[in-house]
Amino acid sequence: MFHKTGRVMAGELVQVTGQPLTVGGMGAPVPVVIADAGERAAMRYVEFFTVTIRNPNTRAAYGRACEQFLAWCDGHGLALPAIQPVHVAAWVESQTRQCAAPTVKQQLAAVRMLFDWLVVGQIVPTNPAAHVRGPSHVVTTGKTAMPTRDEAKALLAAIPTDTLIGLRDRALVATLFYTFSRVSAVIGMRVEDYYPTGKQWWLRRREKGGKEHAMPANPVLQGYLDTYVEAAGIAADRKGSLFRSGAKRSGQLTDKPMSRVDVYRMIQRRAEAGSLDTKIGCHSWRARGITAYLENGGLLEHAQQMAAHSSARTTKLYDRRGETVSAEEVGKIWL
Repeated sequence: MFHKTGRVMAGELVQVTGQPLTVGGMGAPVPVVIADAGERAAMRYVEFFTVTIRNPNTRAAYGRACEQFLAWCDGHGLALPAIQPVHVAAWVESQTRQCAAPTVKQQLAAVRMLFDWLVVGQIVPTNPAAHVRGPSHVVTTGKTAMPTRDEAKALLAAIPTDTLIGLRDRALVATLFYTFSRVSAVIGMRVEDYYPTGKQWWLRRREKGGKEHAMPANPVLQGYLDTYVEAAGIAADRKGSLFRSGAKRSGQLTDKPMSRVDVYRMIQRRAEAGSLDTKIGCHSWRARGITAYLENGGLLEHAQQMAAHSSARTTKLYDRRGETVSAEEVGKIWL
């Protein structure tokens, strides 16, 4: 397993779902600090990402954070047993000069979890990151860019509905908007996740943390989905992906799901066609949907339930009603 460089390639130790292990976003070598601690430490390091972290996005983010910290330790000549709280604190201090506070807090959480795992595996005696504090960060308003109501209408209206790709894109954007969903949950939906219960059609999605969530389809969304599914001819393929990638400019669909990058690029194209001034992304529709619901008299607790949030405080971050009031009030400042 060990290379002449003294490193262990993660892909040689384990495979996840038939693919090489992704540590830090790519099949990366085990850091030198870990490899120098021996094969047990190397195996335990790889197990941390495969056993404890199921979400691939979290695995990649935590992998990058741990690699950065251990590379910093290697650069300062620190062996694994020699890492102390003061070293972790020094690294955190250096990261705060380069990264935003939320990023540093996430990086510290990753390092803390890694050392917890190494302690349980008896690789190190104590966790040097256990009591290190991250930078203060209090969030009262979300930072996700959100299109205005008119911009959202303009984008949907600009999507051509005389092509299969256009029908797919309209249905996908509408699903993001009407269900308050994350893009990963939407592209993970199968055809069978759009289903009838009596006369009402429902949408089932799998949100962050493995939470399965179902809610009735808005009548407008149902119309978009019905038109798309019929045009695509995928109604009978119940186990197939609901939103499928295009087949190289042919105007047809493959049997493969769209990726998050596919959806982001599509939204950028549609935003440009709709002449939107606001720079938006996939998550923008979550904010637009929640805000529109609350503007129309919806209740925060119901929005929380539809968004599958564990806390109403999280849902509140997507409520942008106050921004309009603030803009109007600022306009009253004049000489």
